Amino acid sequence: MYCQRLAVPLARSILAQRTSVALRAEGALAARCLHTSVARKDIDSAAKYIGAGAATVGVAGSGAGIGNVFGALVIGYARNPSLKQQLFSYAILGFALSEAMGLFCLTMGFMILFAL
Repeated sequence: MYCQRLAVPLARSILAQRTSVALRAEGALAARCLHTSVARKDIDSAAKYIGAGAATVGVAGSGAGIGNVFGALVIGYARNPSLKQQLFSYAILGFALSEAMGLFCLTMGFMILFAL
């Protein structure tokens, strides 16, 4: 009876030591995996710049869209001058939507550069 009471805590302490050594080894391995090298930082910064550049390409699309909207306004006004007010309100709406999409693209580019 006394031997059993002594053997169980002794076995538990030996097991605890072995698991703590294993946990320390896993923790060191995880710390090594999370450590970033200089080359890794260079790759991350290059990916950040590429992503920001790709996000700001939409600003050029916005400029093309605005040109398309006002070109259509001129053509529509040349065909039917009596619809000047209605065509102009549609053109302003198209301009605003196109400009908003360009600003969203520019904002995403800045967020990629400075928030990540």
